[in-house]
Amino acid sequence: MSGESGGHKIEVKRETRDGGVVAHVTYDYARRLNVLHPASLAELTETFLALAKEDDLRVVVFSGAGGKAFIGGADINHMAGMRHPDDGRAFITMVHKLCQSIRDCPVPVICRLEGYTLGAGVEVAAACDIRIAADNAHFGMPEVKVGIPSVVEAALLPRLIGWGRTSWLLLAAENIDAATADRWGFVEQVVPLAKLSAAIDRCVASIVEGTPKAVRGQKRLMRRWERLSIDEAVQAGIDAFAQSVGEGEHIERMAAFVNRKKKV
Repeated sequence: MSGESGGHKIEVKRETRDGGVVAHVTYDYARRLNVLHPASLAELTETFLALAKEDDLRVVVFSGAGGKAFIGGADINHMAGMRHPDDGRAFITMVHKLCQSIRDCPVPVICRLEGYTLGAGVEVAAACDIRIAADNAHFGMPEVKVGIPSVVEAALLPRLIGWGRTSWLLLAAENIDAATADRWGFVEQVVPLAKLSAAIDRCVASIVEGTPKAVRGQKRLMRRWERLSIDEAVQAGIDAFAQSVGEGEHIERMAAFVNRKKKV
């Protein structure tokens, strides 16, 4: 599946593995560092909403084309033409809807990061479940330097990297390299560029080893944890565990484990 308009292309490739399908979503506006504009925001959002309806989907890998950037931010040419508050509200709401569609995707979304990830690109990356970066990756939130604040899913950053480091990114607006992003906890893994695909494949394989309902249930529970107190989150986990037992995915897997232990 692929779609193209406004100079960009969105490609979705499906890879069938034992236990389900891995979807590879690639955003290609490489001639402009994969910046996001209204048409591409709408199409990417629709892409993730459509993937969410696929029952055999296990994992999504989200990449930017060209090797120079994951997403180089929001289209500054479009933003420079905004004059009325309603213009700003409409555009930034589209950025939020893309991030929300990723967060609401029922399976894990892995973000492939190489080159530059800036502004709205950082927000999209933060919305993904797992971020794996090449050692040539750089990250930044330059919005205040062009006269606007960093908003929408930038609100996820304090939970990922803490308030002080979020302040550094949003107020000082200085870029950080992959090693710093790793040390700060924004990315889960940094590898040499030549090993990026292999690292992502290992992560995909680990996720697919889990049972489909358990993985989906785990992501759903983790999203609930964000909104609950500790006591409520613990109770939600009890409910999720009980539901999982009722679904019965564990029976065959646990029996195989017990039998293997008996043979040792």
